[in-house]
This record gives sequence, structure tokens and C-alpha cells, in this order.
Amino acid sequence: MGDNGGTPNNLDFQVDKKNLYREESVTDLKIATIRQLIPVNIDGTSDTSREVIFLGNTQLGTPQGPIPLQAKLEANTLEQAMDLFPQAMELETKKVIENFKRMEAQQKKQKSNLIIPGMN
Repeated sequence: MGDNGGTPNNLDFQVDKKNLYREESVTDLKIATIRQLIPVNIDGTSDTSREVIFLGNTQLGTPQGPIPLQAKLEANTLEQAMDLFPQAMELETKKVIENFKRMEAQQKKQKSNLIIPGMN
């Protein structure tokens, strides 16, 4: 699930045939979407030698618009993923808030370093 690491003139669009997943989504139509990524072989059959991956998704509503949140859920079953979802989203929300605070502090610092001629 990484990026392809290319630059605009050097993109690699080759499919990694050894890292294929079938995706199923489950939602409560309120707050939670859980994506279940099921490993598959090149012929589409389930690859039982690899672990299923669960990803929790939601979004925060802000005055500036929605902020998407996603977290890997360390679960073995869909039910475990649902149980882990609230804690994972709370942790991701805290990370987002901390990042915004850091950005705000950086912006204030940059503004305070401005030297404007004629202003004492």
C-alpha cells in the first residue's frame, strides 16, 4: 500500500503480482467503515499464507471541511476490528490534532521572525 516512488517522468505502473488483495468493505452507515484486505493469488483464489489486513476509516467534520482518518487495525477477525475501531480512531484524531498544533506553532514562529523595514 505504498506509493510507486516515481517522479512524474519516471512512474512505474507495473502491478505487483505477488502482493494482490481483494477488498471488502463493511460500514455502519454512521461513522465506521472497515476495509478488509484479503490476500489473493494471481488467479484470484485466496492466499492463505498471508494475513488479512483490516483498515478503519472515518472522517472528522471541521469548519474547513472533512478530514479523513485511517488506521490499521491489528485484528484477526472482523469482529475484533470493530472492537478496535474506536480506540484506533481516537489515537488518529490525537495525531491529527498534534500535527495541526505543530503546524500552527511553526507558522507563528515564521511570522515572528519577519523583519519589516520601518517597524520598531
